[in-house]
Amino acid sequence: MTIETLLTTFVTLFVIIDPIGLAPLFVSLTRGMDAKSRGSVALRAIGISFFLLALFGIVGEKLLDAIGIGIPAFRISGGMLLFLISVDMLFEKRSERREKRSEEALPDPSVFPLAMPLVAGPGALATMILLNSQNTGNIAGQVGVMLTMAAVLLVTYVFFRLGGTIEKLLGHTGIVVVTRLLGMVLAAMSVQFVLNGLTDLGVL
Repeated sequence: MTIETLLTTFVTLFVIIDPIGLAPLFVSLTRGMDAKSRGSVALRAIGISFFLLALFGIVGEKLLDAIGIGIPAFRISGGMLLFLISVDMLFEKRSERREKRSEEALPDPSVFPLAMPLVAGPGALATMILLNSQNTGNIAGQVGVMLTMAAVLLVTYVFFRLGGTIEKLLGHTGIVVVTRLLGMVLAAMSVQFVLNGLTDLGVL
């Protein structure tokens, strides 16, 4: 994979997972815990998320083949899904849903709602399938996607540990601004996925 492709992969996964937006939620979900307990929750959440994302990245395309869904169709539908997520980010609907899910959390939030659906949500799982489908038969490319995903999760872990500090520095307004900027980036990327799917079908 080229540096440009790796960067695009990183940005796509970073925008979808949205570590900046998740940091305040992590602080809320682990309120009252000491630093050691918070670290354990963050590590478990990231570990489970890695397993889920890697699993979908490896077997997702085969699963689609088994149920008769072609990659071009999945690229188009995946692009549409990502576009809907970008609209939610632009109008703050995504944050509202995440906050609602966090209120339903169990005492240990590492599995639910942190790992699933906040980090390894439908959008992130679909993105892993889309990114790996672009590297079918290219082992180096698929390894690159996995390593990039791991890097994004590492960044997410760091944001979790620094959640309180980030929330104080950015404030509610700063987080909203960053989320909307990332939403605009994701909207453009989602359109590109749709265009790639249409190209694969020969429509364009």
